[in-house]
Amino acid sequence: MKNRKTMTGMTALLGLFSFAMVATVVSAAEGDAAATSYNWDAAKLGAGIALGLAGVGTGISQGQIGAAAVGMIAEDGSKFVTGLIFTALPETIVLFGFLALFLL
Repeated sequence: MKNRKTMTGMTALLGLFSFAMVATVVSAAEGDAAATSYNWDAAKLGAGIALGLAGVGTGISQGQIGAAAVGMIAEDGSKFVTGLIFTALPETIVLFGFLALFLL
């Protein structure tokens, strides 16, 4: 159990780091209109990290939700739609990663 807590903390730390990188690149681009050189490499790196961490977070959450949904459906088969909805909800997190990817 300790490894899962460490993994969750590391994922959160990497998420905050990638958010800070993307925010820095965006604020640098908006703050200086006279700048002619834009660091596209940092923007691509930040977008890639955002998408990758969104996928990792989705995978971690979907694993636990999927296991709970299978148990719920095994006990009561009429709750299939509810389990399917709860399993599909974390997929929206990846859409936020795609949004950051396409905005940069």
